[in-house]
Amino acid sequence: MQTVKTSLTSLLGIRVPVVSAAMAYASSAKLAAEVTRGGGFGFFHAAGTTAAQLREELRLARNSFTDIGNGPLPIGCGFIGWQLDAKETESKELVDIVVEGGVQAIWLSFGNDLLRWIQYIRASSAYAHSGTKPLLFVQVSSVEEALQAVNDWKVDVLIVQGNESGGHGAAAAPSTITFLSEVLAALPAGNTTPVLVSGGIANGTQVAAYLTAGAAGAVLGTRFLLTPESTYSPAHKAVLKAAKSSQTVRTLAFDDARGTNSWPEGIDGRGVRNKIVDDVLAGVDLATVRERFKKAVQEGDPEYLIVWSGQGISLIDEIRPAKEVVEELHADTVRALQRSQQLLA
Repeated sequence: MQTVKTSLTSLLGIRVPVVSAAMAYASSAKLAAEVTRGGGFGFFHAAGTTAAQLREELRLARNSFTDIGNGPLPIGCGFIGWQLDAKETESKELVDIVVEGGVQAIWLSFGNDLLRWIQYIRASSAYAHSGTKPLLFVQVSSVEEALQAVNDWKVDVLIVQGNESGGHGAAAAPSTITFLSEVLAALPAGNTTPVLVSGGIANGTQVAAYLTAGAAGAVLGTRFLLTPESTYSPAHKAVLKAAKSSQTVRTLAFDDARGTNSWPEGIDGRGVRNKIVDDVLAGVDLATVRERFKKAVQEGDPEYLIVWSGQGISLIDEIRPAKEVVEELHADTVRALQRSQQLLA
């Protein structure tokens, strides 16, 4: 099987231009490791973890790779900007633990002042222990943010997130293909920063399409929720397996239900529509909505669970190991790229 070469695969030393998204409360270090083992590059997320838990995740991940010794750990860790800001002292400790753990990359998103965290990571004294400076992946929601990240912040990898994406994103973001095109047109001529696309991607045919449009790689989130390694519960996965793209909706109702309303202005979330959305739209008292949500979490009631999902969900109908998913994505991407060559006379 042929490999695909892009600026991303060259930067990371991988053979598949596929990245698993850093999904809060859903992607574990084990998931990230299996994605990397499949040939792509995996991220896990630090949200909700204590310092001890984070150290253990990193220890287990490193032990799962028998050939890296004390070298860079070939996975990445994600942080949400506004959560870092909310608990600065604890956040700095977590960031230092990740840097000390030698991860190959750190993903930053959704902050009003991401630059301060970029500067903190770059200046971290934890490098002295790991000897590894993580690459900085920054997710953006507008062309203006993209230009700032590349030109001013000098990020290592840029992630453009389209409206089709599951979980949180910009309510006014354009479609993934339009956003990618806008960003590529706006970046300086000769730009060498890899640009990744995120939003509604579920198979290799889509990955190939974005590669031919100029992306250096694709980020998939929802596809990796339906893996054994995802920390999504069986109830969450059952909802995803049965869902169709037409059932997903962008809304603030899910954050209203669980009380997470500190996202930057203009950010909402895409998930599978259920009674949470119906109740909020019907004007049900917020306290009642939150009580129903807490009860649903305890009982696994699918009608009141928060199940994030991108619009590519209609293309996914089975739970498969993450490593196999990446291998299938690679094979399908190569076949699609080979088919595209037949279009040339």
